[in-house]
Amino acid sequence: MKNRKGFTLLEMIIVVTIISILFLLTVPNIQKTLGIVDKRGCDALSKTVDSAILQYRLDHGTNPGSAQDLVSEGLLTNEQLTCDDGRTISVSNGQAQVH
Repeated sequence: MKNRKGFTLLEMIIVVTIISILFLLTVPNIQKTLGIVDKRGCDALSKTVDSAILQYRLDHGTNPGSAQDLVSEGLLTNEQLTCDDGRTISVSNGQAQVH
């Protein structure tokens, strides 16, 4: 018999199976982490809107009627009213509300 170099089909199947199992174990953790990042990012935007509300209250002596009042005053941009996961931030009773 000739001395052949290379992997057998069985060895390749074992390696592919191990890689697949590792991949299947890590994907849910990555998705969970991305969800946490989106939530924390939205929480941070909500705090930014709360700060803008406070600044508006200091400037005008009253709460803004809507989030667009904060945009028109230049305290926020329209992009700061939408989270990366698609939820929006509005103003209600002088507080930022995530929907």
